[in-house]
Amino acid sequence: MGGETKVDKVMKAVGYKKPLPISDPESLMDIEIANPIVSGRDVLVKVEAISVNPVDVKVRTRAAPEGMPYKILGWDAAGVVVETGADSTLFQAGDEVYYAGSLTRPGTNAEFHLVDERIVGKKPKSLDFTAAAALPLTTITAWELLFDRFGVRLGKPSDAGCVLIVGAAGGVGSILIQLARRLTGLTVIATASRQETRDWCLTLGAHHVIDHTKPLVAQLREIGVPHVEYIASLTATDKHYPALVEALAPQGKLGLIDDPAVLDVTLLKRKSASLHWEFMFARPVFHTPDMLAQHLLLDEVSTLVDAGLLRTTLAENLGTINATNLKKAHTMIESGRTRGKLVLAGF
Repeated sequence: MGGETKVDKVMKAVGYKKPLPISDPESLMDIEIANPIVSGRDVLVKVEAISVNPVDVKVRTRAAPEGMPYKILGWDAAGVVVETGADSTLFQAGDEVYYAGSLTRPGTNAEFHLVDERIVGKKPKSLDFTAAAALPLTTITAWELLFDRFGVRLGKPSDAGCVLIVGAAGGVGSILIQLARRLTGLTVIATASRQETRDWCLTLGAHHVIDHTKPLVAQLREIGVPHVEYIASLTATDKHYPALVEALAPQGKLGLIDDPAVLDVTLLKRKSASLHWEFMFARPVFHTPDMLAQHLLLDEVSTLVDAGLLRTTLAENLGTINATNLKKAHTMIESGRTRGKLVLAGF
């Protein structure tokens, strides 16, 4: 464990100077920047692989660099600890790790990355860096939504109820299906609109798959489910909201992760239902007293992966970490037709 150290050499990264459409040549650029300085509870990680999330696209289209020439995107990463801060106690140089970073710090689209050790987990031993990089952000989101926001208990009681996962073939849905099916007694109902995404959800463990382009309540009734105790709305919440409220059981829980412009919460009053917003960056952004929970859950997920209970949600490896391949990833995510996670590896 080392003290505060300054590294003088530069490193490769991918960044931008201002928000631009992904078709613009300068929307993402290959650059060189100074290596980070390690201190406190940070660890310096040599990034081996990253994955790309919808949040990358949202930030790229909205946020300009603040106090620096370039903004570096990227949150998911898997790599090797090369140096630790003076107050670090959880890791040492050589440890293989995976994590999702913080929204308020430079991102993982760089050769080396600083991250607070309290949101870092030990990489699953059974996965390579590429497969591991697909997991952190979506796993934290799904875990927190299911167990922290909804309060679902581990175990398989016969009266656990049902969870409806809207947009289940994406990154968060792909791990949420697994967590709910493997660790709880919930009946898992996924939504998907294409044959390949339906098959993906069934492979991951969904009991039923319905089509979110068709009336949801009628389809639930067709499979013998008059209402659901939990709804995880992962996309297009504003579009589906009235139907979701109708499908929700009295005293049920509705959780979302997207950004509807308007949401009329009064519709939930008659059912005494609750609304839960899951934002996995809340703990690291606000340095909450329970920030260590993300370290602990990532370690627990590593154990579950190595035991064969959970699998990576990696769908496609787009190659080396560079501007060209990251632009391809952003374009694919903007299409709204991806399944699982897109990963890049190596510089």
